[in-house]
Amino acid sequence: MAFDYKKEYKEFYLPPRKPGIVTIPPMNFVSVQGRGDPNEPGGVYQAAMELLYGIAFTIKMSYKGSHKIDGYFEYVVPPLEGLWHPEGADKSAFRWISVIRLPDFVTREVFDWAVQEATAKKKKDFSKVQFFHYDEGLCVQCMHVGSYDAEPETLEQMDAFAREQGYETDFTGHRRHHEIYLNDPRRTAPEKLKTVLRHPVRVK
Repeated sequence: MAFDYKKEYKEFYLPPRKPGIVTIPPMNFVSVQGRGDPNEPGGVYQAAMELLYGIAFTIKMSYKGSHKIDGYFEYVVPPLEGLWHPEGADKSAFRWISVIRLPDFVTREVFDWAVQEATAKKKKDFSKVQFFHYDEGLCVQCMHVGSYDAEPETLEQMDAFAREQGYETDFTGHRRHHEIYLNDPRRTAPEKLKTVLRHPVRVK
């Protein structure tokens, strides 16, 4: 059996479909930053996915059996996440940071080694991949079920709930709209997609 972050940390990865307030602890990620339409075939976003998973699986396979996570020697690579800064309705102008969570044993030194290892073995440029530490803190979150284009209704419910509880959204340079993708959109019908949505909040 392998350690699965979605099952072990359900409060972060499997929240209910009703909004709730949660404090997210600091985490480390493999990340790629970019700008562009995530739906563009062969675009910069799709290229970023190849880089992210290339490093994530290099670490997973190279350290298989050498580190324990809560007693397990293996782990399931956590789901893809995205921090978004939309620029209006034009998706080609969207700014994003795509990330995959790293196990706690992955230090910056281990990460740097993985980038070098992947570069040598895959004959690919991984220079855009970065070690990303994110202290997200206080958020309102909710499970959204349905297409990505239908997210605004769920987000409105989240923000309304936060206001009712005495909070307000707190978007800054590093606190962004956050999505966690629990399904592969290439293999899942749009109405069945599950996405964890988060907005940063602060006390009014």
